[in-house]
Amino acid sequence: QAASYRGNEQMVKLLFDMGADVNAQGGEYGNALQAASRGGHEHIVKLLFDKGADVNAQGGHYGSALQAASYRGYEHIVKLLL
Repeated sequence: QAASYRGNEQMVKLLFDMGADVNAQGGEYGNALQAASRGGHEHIVKLLFDKGADVNAQGGHYGSALQAASYRGYEHIVKLLL
């Protein structure tokens, strides 16, 4: 989640190469997609979609990726998620 929230594409890719679960839940943001959406990182959101991220996953402080992006006013992320 930290790599996704910070927009660190290299680290996100490394984690996937090491077998990370794109939909793993836990922590403040819920999952990586929610963290990337909260951080406003479009390139990470797209990468996570390519890896099979569940756009409807619920969890964390913001509930869903859509709620996380909306909370911060990231219209470009909201459009991707709809």
